[in-house]
Amino acid sequence: CPLQINSFWNLGFLLGITIILQIITGIFLGLHYTSDLNSAYYQIFFFIREIYYGRCLRYLHSSGASFVFLFLFLHLGRAISYGSYFYSSSTWFSGILLFFFLMATAFMGYVLPFGQMSFWGATVITNLLSPFPSLIEWLCGGHYVYYPTLKRFFLFHFIFPFLLCGFLFLHLFYLHFLSSNNPLRNSTNNKIPFFPFIFLKDFFGFILILCLYLLQTHFQISSFSHPDNALEVSGLLTPLHIVPEWYFLCQYAMLKAVPNKNAGFIILLTSIFTFFLFGEIRNLTTFCLLNNNAFSLSSFFLLVLTFLWIGAQF
Repeated sequence: CPLQINSFWNLGFLLGITIILQIITGIFLGLHYTSDLNSAYYQIFFFIREIYYGRCLRYLHSSGASFVFLFLFLHLGRAISYGSYFYSSSTWFSGILLFFFLMATAFMGYVLPFGQMSFWGATVITNLLSPFPSLIEWLCGGHYVYYPTLKRFFLFHFIFPFLLCGFLFLHLFYLHFLSSNNPLRNSTNNKIPFFPFIFLKDFFGFILILCLYLLQTHFQISSFSHPDNALEVSGLLTPLHIVPEWYFLCQYAMLKAVPNKNAGFIILLTSIFTFFLFGEIRNLTTFCLLNNNAFSLSSFFLLVLTFLWIGAQF
């Protein structure tokens, strides 16, 4: 590894650990979960109350999603800030594909407990597909979120992480093919062995996030999930404020800011597809005007936080 990489380079490893934890806890949850419309909600409660360490597994998984996205945003921010997209575009493209997969998986996973917020969130997002004729019916197996929808979402939520692992190996292959980027942004011969130096640093980070996980799951430091999702689903009662999990608030803000639904949807997709342009920077001279100084970085960070805040408003 390059000699001068700092702690920001540990984020990828930590992200990998959180994803692996999600897969392990998810498999155990999947052994008990029933994707039946009438019993999905009660099954979660059964799991929490009646199964040994079920509560532990359930909250590890539900707050683990927040950890995955926390590390994902930091990891992505690091890549943008240190110009990794310029250094190795293949790694960047595979990373953005992983980002897509994670977003899809997280959305479908949020629908599975089938509380109020799950149902209405799924309704809002599936209705974005209304401009395409009979796509909603094809996706949901009906005109709205119903029996087949929950079955399909569970199925895809279970399969996607394993596909994601394939892209993960691709991501790592591209990374190791060229070695890591470094803060000086030039290819350097100052290399140090991965073991023990970087390994110990990673291990320290691993212990750190384990502590965070345990604090969150056992002491509920921050209540990530919306309280309305603890209520049983009712198709006749809309929640006062339909709002996604915090990691989708940026996209949700774009959706809410644009009066036209289809335009909002297009802008939402564009905001994510823009990341693909970063990998093409060496081929696009216009992007060279984006100089990475402290001001542009901090304003970018503030912009993201502002979007988060806007997304959470009524």
